Amino acid sequence: MMQIPSISGGKDSTAMLLMMIERGEPIHSVVFFDTGWEFPQMYDHIDLLEKRTGIKIWRLHSRLPFDYWMTARPIIVRTGPNKGKLYKIGNGWPSPSRRWCTRNKVDTIDYYCKPIKDVVQCVGYAADETDRTLSNPKFQYRFPLQEWGVTEADALQYCYDKGYCWGGLYDYFHRVSCFCCPLQRLNELRTLRRHFPDLWQRMLEMDKAIPVNRGFDGDKTVYDLELRFADEDRQQDLFSSGPVYSS
Repeated sequence: MMQIPSISGGKDSTAMLLMMIERGEPIHSVVFFDTGWEFPQMYDHIDLLEKRTGIKIWRLHSRLPFDYWMTARPIIVRTGPNKGKLYKIGNGWPSPSRRWCTRNKVDTIDYYCKPIKDVVQCVGYAADETDRTLSNPKFQYRFPLQEWGVTEADALQYCYDKGYCWGGLYDYFHRVSCFCCPLQRLNELRTLRRHFPDLWQRMLEMDKAIPVNRGFDGDKTVYDLELRFADEDRQQDLFSSGPVYSS
């Protein structure tokens, strides 16, 4: 059995890898799919994890950059009377019904695993994430944290105890995957704007580059959210300053 832990670099997959090493489990190789949309602190974390464990982490990449898939990829009609014609340019922002980013990640990892005989992909889904599953008749998956009853909170504390802190990202966010993920909570987008303004500015530029913006959060654009958050800031400033009296 050739076990390949697939790590996002977050608390769960990091805990999974460290626990597998602690338990002396056989590991063929470790893979990290780099979307190009990671927090800068995540790259530092991956480097540190590789250095401390002494295990090489293979950085996998999409065949083409995610920015291209989102903003510039020609999408051709495949069936019907318009087959072969251009439908639109770019996939637009991912959404629950258009998770092209996840599909790209899974396909890339599957491609890496394909030539390896008796491969088992180890995925860091926690014990309180039993609703999350993966299935592919060509591959076998294993979810060690679920087997061991390790919850998300357990995984985070375990990593903290081992000296991993992600530059404080978990002080701000529940999840630390792509900084621009449209599926994150609205409050976390506020936090991103407030504490990571350079990344928020990049999101605004990404949003502007989509030829026909199919919506980010609730069919809003990032610019719409910028206006909303800025208005909230103005209202908060007025509230904080207190009433103004005239003589």
